[in-house]
Amino acid sequence: MDWSRQTDEARHWFETLRDRICAAFEAIEREAGSDAAFDYIAWNRDTDDGSHGGGGVRGVMKGRVFEKVGVNVSTVSGVFAPQFAASVNGASAEAPEFTATGISLVAHMANPHVPAVHMNTRFLTTQSAWFGGGADLNPPIAYAEDTEAFHARLRAACAAHNPTYYERFKKWADEYFFLPHRNVHRGVGGIFYDHLECDDEAAFQRHFAFTRDVGEAFLDAFPAIVRKRMGQEWTAEEKAQQLEWRGRYVEFNLVYDRGTLFGLKTGGNIDAILMSLPPEVTWS
Repeated sequence: MDWSRQTDEARHWFETLRDRICAAFEAIEREAGSDAAFDYIAWNRDTDDGSHGGGGVRGVMKGRVFEKVGVNVSTVSGVFAPQFAASVNGASAEAPEFTATGISLVAHMANPHVPAVHMNTRFLTTQSAWFGGGADLNPPIAYAEDTEAFHARLRAACAAHNPTYYERFKKWADEYFFLPHRNVHRGVGGIFYDHLECDDEAAFQRHFAFTRDVGEAFLDAFPAIVRKRMGQEWTAEEKAQQLEWRGRYVEFNLVYDRGTLFGLKTGGNIDAILMSLPPEVTWS
């Protein structure tokens, strides 16, 4: 099946979601008395044979509330290296072709009382086609009510599509966003899903609707938490706790994160791939 129309449909949604998220984050900066705005840098992915393999736009803002936030949208295509193809759903050394479109966001906050956050959703095609993604909250200083609010909004998004989704995808997030070498979770979780297979147009539209609702849930939940916490005062000890906690975030993204590996293995833009890394971090 030719999935080019569906890829374009998904790409358009991801770009629209990017614009709305960036506008919401810039509005928060204005409320804090900052004129910070996103800088957007377009990049192209050139394949080894010189053909055009798509590209994307990397958006980064450094402000008073958002110490560093990156929002990337990309649409790329090409062939996987044979040894990597075997690890990707629907691909193989004999059929290494792929297309991928998605949005990826990571925000590191100036105030240690405001949680860092990660969100991404994507549509990939190989010999199969599927949606994946999720969102997870990563507070250096956790507040139970923030965790519950974030999960409640994701729970509602899941419940509108399948009564089993939330528990399944929450468990997946808890297992995935975990650092075995430290025996700790990266944060307080969220949802993570992958391989929502699209066998036909009906399945595409069903899983696309769910993926859109994950984006809407994030846009509804996270700015509300930021506004609730961004005015709190913090101590030097709390800031130090945040910087050390960020080290765990770095370790996960560089050692275990699938998205980082996918970007590096498919010739993605290095700055876009590593935009998830915080601007300042310490290790004890």
